Amino acid sequence: MATTKSATAGRGALPAELTSFVGRRRELAETRRLLASSRLLTLTGPGGVGKTRLALRMATEVRRTFPDGVWFVELAALHDPQLLPHAVANVLELRQISADPTADLAAYLEEKRLLVVLDNCEHLTDACAVLVSKLLAAAPDLRILATSRHVLGVEGEQIHSVPPLSFPEGDTDPSASEGTHYESVRLFQERAAAVIPGFEIVDSNRAAVVELCRRLDGVPLAIELAAVWLRILSPAQVLDRLEDRFRLLTSGRRAGPARQQALEATVGWSYDLCSPAEQLLWARLSVFSGGFDLEAAEEVCSGDEIVRAEVLSLVASLVNKSIIVRRQATEHTTAWYQMLESIRQYGAERLTDEDEARALRVRHRDYYRSLASRFAAEGFGPQQADWFIRLRRESGNVREAIEFCLADPHEAVAALEITTAIWNFWFAGFIREGYRHLTQALDLATEQTSVRAHGLWAASYLAMFATDFERNATMLAECVEIAAGLDDDLLQARIKECQGQATLYQGDLPGAIELLEQARREFQALGNALGEFDTLILLTACTFFLDDPRATEFSQQALAMAEQHDAQSSMGYGFWSVGIAHWRAGQFSEATRSLRRSVRLFLPMHDLTGVSFGVQSLSWCAAFAEPGERSARLLGAAQAVWRTSGAKVDETNAYSVFDQRSEDALRAAMGSSALDSLRFETAFAEGAAYSFDQAVSLALDEDGDAERSGTTVAPTRSGGRAPGGLTRRESEIAGLLAEGLSNKEIAGRLVISQRTVETHVDHILGKLGITSRAHVAAWVVEQSGPLTT
Repeated sequence: MATTKSATAGRGALPAELTSFVGRRRELAETRRLLASSRLLTLTGPGGVGKTRLALRMATEVRRTFPDGVWFVELAALHDPQLLPHAVANVLELRQISADPTADLAAYLEEKRLLVVLDNCEHLTDACAVLVSKLLAAAPDLRILATSRHVLGVEGEQIHSVPPLSFPEGDTDPSASEGTHYESVRLFQERAAAVIPGFEIVDSNRAAVVELCRRLDGVPLAIELAAVWLRILSPAQVLDRLEDRFRLLTSGRRAGPARQQALEATVGWSYDLCSPAEQLLWARLSVFSGGFDLEAAEEVCSGDEIVRAEVLSLVASLVNKSIIVRRQATEHTTAWYQMLESIRQYGAERLTDEDEARALRVRHRDYYRSLASRFAAEGFGPQQADWFIRLRRESGNVREAIEFCLADPHEAVAALEITTAIWNFWFAGFIREGYRHLTQALDLATEQTSVRAHGLWAASYLAMFATDFERNATMLAECVEIAAGLDDDLLQARIKECQGQATLYQGDLPGAIELLEQARREFQALGNALGEFDTLILLTACTFFLDDPRATEFSQQALAMAEQHDAQSSMGYGFWSVGIAHWRAGQFSEATRSLRRSVRLFLPMHDLTGVSFGVQSLSWCAAFAEPGERSARLLGAAQAVWRTSGAKVDETNAYSVFDQRSEDALRAAMGSSALDSLRFETAFAEGAAYSFDQAVSLALDEDGDAERSGTTVAPTRSGGRAPGGLTRRESEIAGLLAEGLSNKEIAGRLVISQRTVETHVDHILGKLGITSRAHVAAWVVEQSGPLTT
């Protein structure tokens, strides 16, 4: 699970920026020059100087240079060096990885031309150096832009030390109008105006503002923290209190570098101005990795001097002081809070009592163990989609809780409880990471208990999709052995389901059906709806592969169960099963509609495995219904989507048989000449090289749907491809942006996913070389020319 400050960025999509970007023309020019002349550029400097912001702006400006995209990997919340290659692979949408993920990455990147931004490398310097060296050696067109407080020490590394913002030096005393020529003063004015609308630098406050920026050495984060206090203090009062903090910093010890002093002084001063309760909460909130919501803060950080009812007001106060950054709530999520890494680390340093710090981490672990249990209990109902989305957002904290447990053999059982409870979350796109956590916990928690037995079941289930069939059999055999001594009917039903799935993978379809029908009866007797649903999906697959007419009955029962429970992810699998049953009956239009509906249901949850099943089945359908180059491209694109999920179903089972049948049907329909074979192979290779979004867009036929829908697109003067190099779909979305529609409204209007809209918007901004939606509207008006009625 790759972690980022705000979002994991993919092809051309970069995270939201946390601080204002002012000036930096010289730094941008120098960074661009160095990046053009070297394959590894590391931006160095102290915390808060603006390394991440500069890297993000640079990546945004050069993304059109890299046809295979710009990818942002945030490392601040990653603590295990062994997970570094996995984190990079996740962001690159490469989840089909082996025991040597670095080698897999190197092979994948060998012919790619892309830019990878590695942000916050300083705590993983050695691991980053090893990984970067190997990837650069394997991929000649790879560029890496890193940010770190320390150099990586890799051969050929170019270093750019990020300076502070410009500020008046020495005795310079600029006038009020001249002061904003300095970047630091301009940043202070912008942030002050955000706090106090209408704030301006005038003669009466000019000297204090200039001296503030000078004393803070132009460090952006320090300036922003200082500006927040204008809500209650004048610039002169802020300066006076900061001077006191500087004296405290430099008394009795050797002074550090000026920039480090500036940030320490400002963060420390902000800490001093907080109430004791706010200070304590700040320190406790540092236990979270990647962010937190209010419920988590209340559960983990209350008690011992902080009453639970006070947490909300304390969080609000820390937001007002810019210690915490609040992220907007969405349709599926509550508000989310984050701390910049420098601020989080300052809080962590306040936890000086080892016993207190451990107790806090135990509370954090217990909260996420409870969250995992709730996911398991509520995972087949109206909140199913919300739970998947919530766990994706909480992935950094879930990993942190598991790693805490794995670091102490006495806590391994808790790790097993967490990882087992969310087995189907791992299945939805984090198969390799979930399997790794489960096997690590099983290696430590060896007592023959019910917890271990259920962990063995979950691990053996994921092992099939990780193609570790030998260990799958070993773990399942031990699970059966433990279960024999337990009175656990649920475990017995799960074992039969898993055995049925394994038998399906081995190609014994009648044997698989027998086991799955037994499992279904046992789940029904227990009233376990999710277990029964899962067996219906597997029974549909088995009967589908056997051309057994019961596939229709099983699929309809599965969809009815999912709809009855209003479980969105399960409905996605329900429509998948109905779709393949339609296809087997030769009802290609009905099959296509059901399968596309399945994919669209999975997209909001970013259920990569579910999407992969849907796209693969759509490729089968297209191969027989509409054989041609597009269908060959879609067959290749199905491989690209499976690559992002981390699962593999295309090597040793009935799924691979249907892939081969589809290929054979396409080749036969497209012709047998050498030129015909080349047409197929070229189209297939093109699809196999697609990104996840491109593959899904092709499967959903979004551009084709737009052309058939008759919807209005942004006018063009040439009558052909839109100005700016936009595709027809991009021109259409540009027109809707000009109407003021949000991404969600555009998705609803065009019946596509919001994620797809976001990707199109990002492509539009990149192609047009502009940075805001408002500029898109102006561009559309300009291209339209005079309008007549």
